[in-house]
Amino acid sequence: MSLTPEDDFAAGEFALGTLDAAERATIAARRQREPELDAAIRAWEARLAPLNEAIAEVAPPPDLLAKIEARIDAGAPVGADVASLQTRLGRWRAAAVAAMSLAAMLAIGVFVRETGRTNAPHEFVAVLQKSADSPAFAVSVNIDTRELVVRPVAATAPAGKSYELWIIADKLGKPRSLGVIDAAAITRNPKLGAYDSATVEGATYAVTVEPEGGSPTGDPSGAPVFVGKLIPVGP
Repeated sequence: MSLTPEDDFAAGEFALGTLDAAERATIAARRQREPELDAAIRAWEARLAPLNEAIAEVAPPPDLLAKIEARIDAGAPVGADVASLQTRLGRWRAAAVAAMSLAAMLAIGVFVRETGRTNAPHEFVAVLQKSADSPAFAVSVNIDTRELVVRPVAATAPAGKSYELWIIADKLGKPRSLGVIDAAAITRNPKLGAYDSATVEGATYAVTVEPEGGSPTGDPSGAPVFVGKLIPVGP
């Protein structure tokens, strides 16, 4: 049984630690009975390992313990503090996971290039986002088969509207539609087969908000809301 691009992406998320508890438990159980998935997880862990060496240790402020003890001694209302802390923790965790995912993907591309790989890359990924801490979709492309897989990260289409994916490159003249993408499920699309590998690798990928079902004119209805470019992640 060969590994699907969806499973390989899940293996990467497992290695990064960005899956929720239920998803992580499912992948952990599957890797016990699926050697291909286990091998993919180990491969992602090996790719990500150099990131640990790039992160310097950060010492806590010397007065942190004293401040914590002072707060405890002050007897502040526990319920309100806990609720506030949980709210902030949720926001911080979401931002940290998003930033870590993006940084890891970028670092993988840099690391692979710097290790002197002799073979051309075949697997590419792009994070489509508004900013570094707001990824909306993750795109993976196999350059040999031109298989395009779009995975939602944190995107919610406005009511009565659809998200549409576009490929943008100078040689194409204008944005070309790659179809409507699902904000709640993985979308697979064969339309990249119409373009050569150089165009696919160098293009910008953008998402616009369109009328339900996609642009009625074949052109974007407005400016992109999420954009990104491919980076290589595997030989």
